[in-house]
Amino acid sequence: MRPVTTVPVPVTTYLTPDGQLVSSVPVGASYADGSPLEWGGPLVPGAVVLDEQVAPRASWSGVVRAGQVLTIVDVGGNQSGDCLLYNAHDTDERYSAPDTLAWQDNAYIRTGTVLRSNHGRALMTVIENEIDRQDTIGGACSRESNTLRYGHHVMYHHGCRENFLTEGAKHGLGMRDIVSNINWFMNVPVEEDGALGIVDGMSAPGKRVALRAEIDTLVLISNCPQMNNPCNDFNPTPLRMIVSEPDVDYEADA
Repeated sequence: MRPVTTVPVPVTTYLTPDGQLVSSVPVGASYADGSPLEWGGPLVPGAVVLDEQVAPRASWSGVVRAGQVLTIVDVGGNQSGDCLLYNAHDTDERYSAPDTLAWQDNAYIRTGTVLRSNHGRALMTVIENEIDRQDTIGGACSRESNTLRYGHHVMYHHGCRENFLTEGAKHGLGMRDIVSNINWFMNVPVEEDGALGIVDGMSAPGKRVALRAEIDTLVLISNCPQMNNPCNDFNPTPLRMIVSEPDVDYEADA
């Protein structure tokens, strides 16, 4: 369950005249002293080189250099962070869900999972993980899929696909570059009959996952804006992205 704020306002977003996506949640409600934003730091010891917050329903991107570690923090709990990975020097090489799952013979991403490219090469490795499993088969929401699933009244709700396109454009990426993604902190169980579900998350405020870059990796994040199913607890909240240079004597679990 999420910590209760003292500000009784709904979580909504709106576009400013200059096209910026802004959350209506007051600063005091999201960043008050003692809020979950202060809970999660980097999962590995070392020097922090970047520490940024991703607003609810917004996008983020950055290059994580080989050897650096990216810690993703689920600030409010049960917040899906959709993710795409690319070789920072050749974006035609990008994350491949089929290669990743086939190499490890498992349907979930867990500690030790090597996130592989369409060339079979290691892009990043999950070296620390504070929840049981992470998803890479549930896909990303979009305006089109939202309309199909939930009705025409939601056709103006942007989705992760739109976030990926907006953020990817900063790096010369377009529609042809959007592939199957990872969903950090999202609960997509595979049932005995093979059916998939999108259900209430397994995460909690401050839960984290840490990824070590094996090559220079461009990371795209969509802080999932979905408000029509339980993947975000119907209440999108921030994510936190921390890049660090790990201590030389640090030994990862993976």
